[in-house]
Amino acid sequence: MATLRERKTYRGQVLRVLYEAVEGNRLLGLTGAQLRRDLHVPEQDLAAACTYLAGEGLITVDWEPGNTPAMVTLTHEGIRRMEAEEEGTATGPA
Repeated sequence: MATLRERKTYRGQVLRVLYEAVEGNRLLGLTGAQLRRDLHVPEQDLAAACTYLAGEGLITVDWEPGNTPAMVTLTHEGIRRMEAEEEGTATGPA
């Protein structure tokens, strides 16, 4: 299992990769397989990061059997958070 620092890093990476890939469009998303491939994150840690971020209301996740993200998209709040980070006004890590 990942350390707290690694978990926070994975969460931030998921948000950044999604935001960059969808260019702020809530209608677009990435598959869990694409995220794992892009981030080189173990499947269990990706699932934990997605669960956390979904609980915070920053992403939505369609799950496959076995607790595997099938499709991950940013919510409106997730886009706002990433835009604030891009502008340098974000409040704390994910």
